[in-house]
Amino acid sequence: MNEKSDAFRAAQQARIRALVIPREHGAWGLLLVPLFTGVVAGYASEHRIWPLLVFTVTALSLFWLRTPLESLIGTSSLTANTERERWTALIASMLLATLATACLAGLMWKGQNLQLLLLGGATALAFLIQSVLRSLGRKTRMAAQLVGAIGLVCTAPAAYYIGTGRLDKRALILWLANWIFAGNQIHFVQLRIHSARATTLSQKLAHGKFFLLAQPVLFASLVFAAFWRVIPPLAIVAFFPALLRGTLWFFTKPEPLDVRRLGWSEMKQGVAFGLLLAVAFIYS
Repeated sequence: MNEKSDAFRAAQQARIRALVIPREHGAWGLLLVPLFTGVVAGYASEHRIWPLLVFTVTALSLFWLRTPLESLIGTSSLTANTERERWTALIASMLLATLATACLAGLMWKGQNLQLLLLGGATALAFLIQSVLRSLGRKTRMAAQLVGAIGLVCTAPAAYYIGTGRLDKRALILWLANWIFAGNQIHFVQLRIHSARATTLSQKLAHGKFFLLAQPVLFASLVFAAFWRVIPPLAIVAFFPALLRGTLWFFTKPEPLDVRRLGWSEMKQGVAFGLLLAVAFIYS
């Protein structure tokens, strides 16, 4: 009887944690990698360490806020049902909202960093469109993820803006570069999931012909952009590991799909991309 009671309490605790702590590990990567690249590029320019730290806390608290808030209002797959669950989600939402508001107020005190409002508006619009796409069903799932990624990777230009005081072309390039990489990751993960039973090249191409064709097109576009000095030449190197893994998958021996292993692999890809892109901007 005690064992059943302990198991029940453990299950309750796990459910409560899931109601208030973000469960999308991939989304953490889509948030933190761009944040890192923006912080490094911005910090290397002006050395404004304290505003960057405050912005980092703001970004993390706003990202975290989404989970308890959605579970409270019933727009997520896991909804707070009991009084205890609703109270826990409410308290978590209030604490995170208060922390984010205090940090934003500090960042924009006396009219500073007001262009954060533009980036915040763009992020809110992206998440709104994502919600609409998610409500349409599975057919628009990847489109919803791609649109949501626009909001998540907005941490790159925002951190760069906080560090430099400029929302310029470099900030927008950081935003676009991180979104393109995020889109590549999202597309590859969806491809692996939908082609889990594909064993031959023809079967893989049936699922991912567009993705395979997009790899050389993306590489050529990066070379062209570097030639015209739109992006730092070293930025090409940042994309290369992901382009290589996406291409080679079509020609490697089939392996059973291990979602956890795939997630860790993509996390390593994200870390490598973030480090290489940050170096590209430091030395450009």
